Amino acid sequence: MMLLTVSSISKLGEGDHVLKDVSFSLQRHQRIAIAGETGSGKSTLLKIIAGLIQPDTGEVRLHDERVLGPAEKLVPGHPDIAYLSQHFELPQFLRVEQALDYANVLSDDSASTLYEVCRIGHLLRRRTDQLSGGERQRVAIARLLIASPSLLLLDEPFSNLDVAHKQLLKTVIEDIGASLKITCMLVSHDPADTLSWADHILVMKAGRVVQQGSPAEVYSQPVDAYTAGLFGKYNLIDPASSRQIFELAGIKANGKSMLIRPEHFKITQQGANTLTGKVSQVNFFGGYYELEVALPHGNITLRKTTGDTIPKGETIHITFDPANAWLI
Repeated sequence: MMLLTVSSISKLGEGDHVLKDVSFSLQRHQRIAIAGETGSGKSTLLKIIAGLIQPDTGEVRLHDERVLGPAEKLVPGHPDIAYLSQHFELPQFLRVEQALDYANVLSDDSASTLYEVCRIGHLLRRRTDQLSGGERQRVAIARLLIASPSLLLLDEPFSNLDVAHKQLLKTVIEDIGASLKITCMLVSHDPADTLSWADHILVMKAGRVVQQGSPAEVYSQPVDAYTAGLFGKYNLIDPASSRQIFELAGIKANGKSMLIRPEHFKITQQGANTLTGKVSQVNFFGGYYELEVALPHGNITLRKTTGDTIPKGETIHITFDPANAWLI
């Protein structure tokens, strides 16, 4: 049995659809991320799943029981679903242990385990107004998990966090699933957050799910340029201006453009199956260089991760594996 089933959800807002015919399912312990640009409907969908917004059509079922919206239930929300908003609040001027005790029904051992998983044991004596943003967020998550929900929904949990707190929160979310056996779903606009964590990704655009699949599928085989751009840089090659690249790949365009990620171009020795271009720009990103390369009929971006950099103005020879090219 599926943990969660979302069927044909639609929601109108100011004369247009905020969500339109959204359907998907979630297995227990499966990790789903929802990706999309601002205004694509991600947060609205998460609130409908939590029972906080009433859909106009469709239904949400948890454990095969329908999740009721605020038009059907006096107190919005579902007792087995925990939802953390981007704009969560904690009680002010209380010690963390006091803020947690108000909602705590766990045994001392279970509570201690929860606080350890959320990395807040050392914060219990501190006041809530003395916490950093990352600390406040971990306390807020622990406060939700005291009720032992089946499903935790996180709306942009990594936004506005520095690198250290962001990495710590990623570890906490991993441990919530592994140690507490709570299924997690999150919304994020950062490709690194979704690609490295999710088992399954839903891509939303203008209120619709335009693609869903594994992280490898949505990254390497996006349905369109919008989806490709959500998950990092890409080269979109027009067959009319870059016939040589299509010929090198042995691919017939059939009216489509070719998408190749920068890391899939390789610098090599000149040969029969290579492209020749001149480096027009070099950018350093710590673990790799990105090179802008001018070819006879257009420019490409390639990523170089090893060895010395190549100076601007250098002539280089490029190849790629046709298996890494995708037509859209």
